[in-house]
Amino acid sequence: MNGARWVAARSTEVWRRGREMQVLERAMAFGALFLVTLVPLLVVIAAASVTRGSGLAQWITDGMGLRAEGEQAVRGLFSSRGRTLSTTTVGGVVAVAVFGVSLMASVQGVFERIWDLPRGPWHSAARQAVGLAGLVGYILAAEWSGQLGQRTVLQPGLRIAVTLGGGVLLFWWLQHLLLASRVAGRLLLPGAVATVVALVGLWFFSYLVLAPLLVANAVSYGTVGTVLVVQSWLVGVGYTIYGGALLGRVLIRPTVDAHGPDE
Repeated sequence: MNGARWVAARSTEVWRRGREMQVLERAMAFGALFLVTLVPLLVVIAAASVTRGSGLAQWITDGMGLRAEGEQAVRGLFSSRGRTLSTTTVGGVVAVAVFGVSLMASVQGVFERIWDLPRGPWHSAARQAVGLAGLVGYILAAEWSGQLGQRTVLQPGLRIAVTLGGGVLLFWWLQHLLLASRVAGRLLLPGAVATVVALVGLWFFSYLVLAPLLVANAVSYGTVGTVLVVQSWLVGVGYTIYGGALLGRVLIRPTVDAHGPDE
């Protein structure tokens, strides 16, 4: 009975805090910022890569659990490597990278609200740039892990280790970085684990719901329908990142209440 009450109390607290913080609205902003700032940067980086992977398109199809028609529809959203590189300028890449920092600024703001911390100092932009680089690196590593050791017994384990293990490390490190070490690392680990577990849940939801919807929308509405479903999935990614961090905060709340967030 005590266990059930504990779960009910924590669930109620997550729901209450989530509504107060408008997590859904912030997740929608995350999805929009990701699409307009980070996607172009990832496309260029993947196009310039010496590997033979499909870059961002492969990451999206893997993350959404797409197969056959759905995978083809997503790949159709992106230009070929040669066209991408031939139409990209250095100034354009720099501009996209600078705008990409705004995504990290938005994530930092949510993390600070979750931990009831004041806004970071002006030089937080440097941390946000490093966080952006880390996020891009993780996405590319997750995609490239599917290209290494293909058709070997080691490949599935490698991909799981990079995707899940790397995800825990990324979201643990990202919170610590963006919060400027104002919260002890051990208190941030539950949120990182919860985020990765939520992302696994999002994969199953996408495989069962969004993937069939994407195929239907691609047939009915063409490229616009595909973009809308991908955008919805990105909103879901933002929701899991923020919801996972919030759940981690609520789970260790007794520790924080007793000792403060910095211990």
